[in-house]
Amino acid sequence: MLEIKIPSPGESISEVEIANWFVADGDIVEKEQEIAEIESDKATLTLVADEGGKISIKANEGDTVAVGSVACTIDTSFASTAASSSPKAEAKEEAPKQEAKTTEATPIKSSDEFKDVKISPVAKKLMEENQLSVDDVIAGLHRLSKKDIEQVIENKGQAPAALAQPEPVERNIDRKKMSNLRKKLSARLVSVKNETAMLTTFNEVDMSAVMQLRKKYQKQFVETHDIKLGFMSFFTKAVSIALKAHPAVNSMMDGDEIITPNYMDVAMAVQTPKGLMVPVIRDTQNLSLADIERELMRLANKARSSKISLDEMTGGTFTITNGGVFGSLLSTPIINPPQSGILGMHNIVERPIAVNGKVEIRPMMYIALSYDHRVIDGKDSVGFLVKIKELIENPHRMITMGQDPDSLLLGI
Repeated sequence: MLEIKIPSPGESISEVEIANWFVADGDIVEKEQEIAEIESDKATLTLVADEGGKISIKANEGDTVAVGSVACTIDTSFASTAASSSPKAEAKEEAPKQEAKTTEATPIKSSDEFKDVKISPVAKKLMEENQLSVDDVIAGLHRLSKKDIEQVIENKGQAPAALAQPEPVERNIDRKKMSNLRKKLSARLVSVKNETAMLTTFNEVDMSAVMQLRKKYQKQFVETHDIKLGFMSFFTKAVSIALKAHPAVNSMMDGDEIITPNYMDVAMAVQTPKGLMVPVIRDTQNLSLADIERELMRLANKARSSKISLDEMTGGTFTITNGGVFGSLLSTPIINPPQSGILGMHNIVERPIAVNGKVEIRPMMYIALSYDHRVIDGKDSVGFLVKIKELIENPHRMITMGQDPDSLLLGI
């Protein structure tokens, strides 16, 4: 009988909450199978079966349990039974697959009732390969979607009168308990508002240069680095250079002292099913655009799958949050303590602006810097945003760490 105990998510954490069981009591599990998800006030972790066998659950979903306590037991004597049955199951699954491969696509006839239904070539081929008629497909539709109705309206010019009646809606209220992670996040947000002198300054950025770079070199970038070139890598690189030019923005308070690291560990706010998580990309001042994209992808995937560690979410010196992916035009992001600054990116919108005395339509983005005025003065906060603007509008300056290439060439 093997005991699966609650692991420690990190220092100072003594208890966690059982968020989800992926298996039921009495199920046969395999070795290294994910069986449960536990949640603390700092991170979400996954429990894995060390061996295969029959599982006996000792803690229910929603229960708060101590670190080191037994979450479940596994009777490993059932492991051989599970292993011996799996090849048969695989063989049964293989047979239909092989049979499907040898089955040739043959035309399927439908009843006269649906003889006028239009079918696209791709859909027709798929139906023939799976031996489905129009009758089978229509019978398999459980409900009509909004898209279906709109398609009928577009084709016929009017909707049936019966469909115009609104459906009755039951007046219910959904109530669920807040998770430990959500409780901790709520407390931190309130404390930031109450314990810091937070201000926000704004600027706008012309995204034309970066968008043209991405459009021109995206294919070559993917072929070379095996990852797409996004906007986040440009802003992360620009932030690293701007932090070096304005080190106060990279500082934080520690009692009566102000600490200013000489490195840049940039945290990225990532929305996950469990709430907001902020993984950290270390030493961004030394990373290329491709390195940043790869690390961001790795950390974001781990955060969304609840496999990220506590170490990967601690120690950041500055944070970037991108509300633009959800359509936000403008916002005032909240500082991620103990940091003193956070950059907010927003939606890219084509707007008329003045360029050399003429009105032009350009893709523009509002950017916002929320900062703790106890640590960062107005001059540094405004200068930091201006440096970000200069680097994004002239991305080649990132090669020269923000300096004008012509000035460097001329030595002036």
